[in-house]
Amino acid sequence: MFDHVTVRVTDRAATEGFFETVLAPLGVDATYRTNAVTSWANFLVTAASDEHPVTTGLHIAFVAPSREQVDAFWQAGIDAGHPDDGAPGPRPQYRKDYYGAFLRDPDGNSVEAMHTGALAREGIVDHLWLRVADLAAATAFYRVIAPAAGLTLRHEDGQRSTFAVGRAGGSFSLVPGPPTANLHIAFSGHDEDVHRFYADALAAGYRGNGEPGERRRYHPGYYAAFVFDPDGTNVEVVDHHRGATA
Repeated sequence: MFDHVTVRVTDRAATEGFFETVLAPLGVDATYRTNAVTSWANFLVTAASDEHPVTTGLHIAFVAPSREQVDAFWQAGIDAGHPDDGAPGPRPQYRKDYYGAFLRDPDGNSVEAMHTGALAREGIVDHLWLRVADLAAATAFYRVIAPAAGLTLRHEDGQRSTFAVGRAGGSFSLVPGPPTANLHIAFSGHDEDVHRFYADALAAGYRGNGEPGERRRYHPGYYAAFVFDPDGTNVEVVDHHRGATA
């Protein structure tokens, strides 16, 4: 599944206020907050810096338990003065029973709440859309890491590639355009998946951003590796060793 998705923001207080406003109608409250990061389940916000600029060009969709909560998500955002990016309603072009609504966050990213009759997600992130400079090159990268990251290519044509994340963990799509910038995506796995992910990516010529190892600064037992995709997205596979540290 998506272990977590992290975005970097220009104004942390403003962006936290936005997500607190629009996620509350979905029944989602902040999981924790530190000096560095605020988390809503598997979605995280952190401040941009000179070294790590703001995330742009992203579309992220959150699971809504009902159509009424999609409506409430959108209305809460509009009432708070956030830009409309698509009023609540059916989107049968995606799926027969698809119902969604869209807003823009303070950095201009597209944020959606969506509901269908067959939602079974771990976490609150249903899907991402990433813009990429070269669709074929980006698709090739995710094909390489797919076995270790738990990805399955579900759709591919000249305009879009879509990967499913695990059995009930959502999806992400790659579409041509000015690349999504400064995004971090982490997928869940076991230690052997962490090693395979890093080895397969480097063997295929991709750039590492952190070899397999424990990152105790996150928590004891946090075992992960990091690689950049062709557009600079920081991709991770992580094993939290939750059973061993419970």
